[in-house]
Amino acid sequence: MKRFASVAILAASAACLPSVVSAQSLTVGLAASTTSMDPQFYVVGPNSAMARNIFDGLVNQDDKQQIQPALAVSWSVIDDTTWEFRLREGVTFHDGSDFTAEDVVASLNRVPMASKNSPSSFMPYVKAITSVEAVDPMTVRITTAAPTPLLPNDLSRIAILPAEDAEVTTEEMNAGKGVIGTGPFEFVSWVPDSEVKVTRNDAYWAGSAAWEEVTFKVFKNNSARVAAMLSGDVDMIESIPTADTRRLKSADDLKVVSVAGNRVMYLHMDQGREVSPFATGPDGKNPLRDARVRRALSLSLNREAIVDRIMDGQGVPAGQLVPEGYFGYDPSIKVDPYDPAKAKELLAEAGYPDGFKLTFHASNDRYPNDSRVAQAIGQFFSRIGIDTSVETLPASVYFSRASNLEFSFIMGGAAVETGEASGVLGPLLETYGDSAGRGNRGRYSNPDFDAALQQARQTLDAPTRRDLLQKATRIAMTDLGVIPVFYLANTWALEDGLSYPGRSDGYTLAYEVTAE
Repeated sequence: MKRFASVAILAASAACLPSVVSAQSLTVGLAASTTSMDPQFYVVGPNSAMARNIFDGLVNQDDKQQIQPALAVSWSVIDDTTWEFRLREGVTFHDGSDFTAEDVVASLNRVPMASKNSPSSFMPYVKAITSVEAVDPMTVRITTAAPTPLLPNDLSRIAILPAEDAEVTTEEMNAGKGVIGTGPFEFVSWVPDSEVKVTRNDAYWAGSAAWEEVTFKVFKNNSARVAAMLSGDVDMIESIPTADTRRLKSADDLKVVSVAGNRVMYLHMDQGREVSPFATGPDGKNPLRDARVRRALSLSLNREAIVDRIMDGQGVPAGQLVPEGYFGYDPSIKVDPYDPAKAKELLAEAGYPDGFKLTFHASNDRYPNDSRVAQAIGQFFSRIGIDTSVETLPASVYFSRASNLEFSFIMGGAAVETGEASGVLGPLLETYGDSAGRGNRGRYSNPDFDAALQQARQTLDAPTRRDLLQKATRIAMTDLGVIPVFYLANTWALEDGLSYPGRSDGYTLAYEVTAE
């Protein structure tokens, strides 16, 4: 295994000077591949994590998803619909150009173009914005259609590019053109499903990183990722397979980091079609539209067993979409108990005493143990009389087909990207439209839910906003627009001599890896 020279690194804060570093390389084993180098194209964890290595937002999220100044040093509310952001001076892009307000204007205006044909776009994070104006080179004024208290949270999701690259298309960025940010690393190359290479940005405004070169290698196969860690082919890996946690902890010269995660594993059901391709009752119609059926499915799940036996304890049973401690979490909502008898009663009450036919689709290489979890869920459904088949596919195929509504019942994993409840409630449960509910693959729709969520987004008073988010959550969980199953834990293994704090968002950021 590699050995690392000591590296003196100053804290990555606005006031720090560039660090004194030794010229070292870092190789990271990733569990999932980046699907686009355009940081404004597709809201999905691997893409967002990779973007944070190269790009900054006006604000960034720390390892607990709290908002921190980044390209903006401060912001203020001028009136209910007007915000001003004071920008950080002396920042340069990787191409050497100066960062100014014009870059912010161009970047925010680019999002609609970048969102075209996206499976899950960034439009929800900017749809409240009606105008962006450069007041002066270091001040940006943003006007919203209505009060938008979560604007800084939303803007933490939007990468800032040079204004001259505002017209660069997603296809061009995927070919390597215009992948230019202000972040701690500069883009070098991307081989889809294989690796991303970056080099250190020595002029980074928060202090230069410890690593001169970083290679992110993709190991979708869990065993291959662990083998690479044990052989020293990589210096760290993310998403430790649950079965290998103890093995890695006991290995010489390795350490394991585990932190509570923000990603909820959930089940999405077709609620929009009377006849669905893979959910068929005796009358030929779709049983999943009945809330009693959805509750029966939830009650059939032994979440504790799934976490304990399949996830090796690396998770927490879920009854809603945000974990405890996040803004909008509702303590009154409890996890559905394992109650197959009650589940059968509800099925009979809904008119399905003998169950129905269901094919459950899931990924087999995107989330820890996703295929095994899906198989276990299918078995629980079968035990209450539902004739269940389980089919798993590679994520590269699965998600595009799911977005095309080719399935009836699917499993997904949603992260609380903005650090508060609307960041997951909106994408998964808001009525599907041009800029809303883009991840709502079950086409759940409830006007009362939409109204509560929209009002929360427009309420500047934090306690009132929390109440509205909790109201929206109660509506959706009463309907079971989606069925929460469990929250994932985030894990990493590292060479002894390296340090990583771990992140609730599960991102692997090379800038936060240091040598002890």
